[in-house]
Amino acid sequence: MKVYIIRHGETAWNVQKRLQGVSDTELNEKGIQMAKLTAEALKDVPFDCCFTSPLKRAKDTALYILKDRQVPIYEDARIREISFGEWEGRESALLPQEMLNNFFHHTEQYRAPEGGEELTEACERARDFWQEFSAREDLQEKTILVTAHGCIVRALLQNVYKDTSLKNFWHGCVPPNCCVNIVEIKENKAILLAEDVVYYNMF
Repeated sequence: MKVYIIRHGETAWNVQKRLQGVSDTELNEKGIQMAKLTAEALKDVPFDCCFTSPLKRAKDTALYILKDRQVPIYEDARIREISFGEWEGRESALLPQEMLNNFFHHTEQYRAPEGGEELTEACERARDFWQEFSAREDLQEKTILVTAHGCIVRALLQNVYKDTSLKNFWHGCVPPNCCVNIVEIKENKAILLAEDVVYYNMF
């Protein structure tokens, strides 16, 4: 099994540095172009199926990447973005900076805002998704596209990284918009073949 895990393209809220979480935002023009250029780079990858977050920005990224291919697309709420509760839609600069800094730089100390989701909860549902689909016999020889979100891309890769501590959750950075991570799964072992590759700078 080969899995291509891709973060959605850019949105207006990304540019405005507003927390999106489970808010159903759309790709902006640059995000659409990112997805189209990523599609061009991956045009020869023989995708057999796609799993996507139900949020529009991830679903539309999948549709642009797959273009006219007749590939089944399955929505799965387990790979939607982490919920930021009462922080959603607010500009990062207007939020409590210590808590926000913990989320991005001291992740093990992060505590969710009111109505939000703890990082451990997001990791748990991502792990549940990963364990289920990676064990499916009918997918073992398949090439799979997964489109999700920055936090959930890292949560999914927790199943691949050797260091799975929350302290090193981001592994250096938030995944860039439309970046591609490639994982190969053989005999129940997952190997990271490529991490955070962006193709839209190549054109």
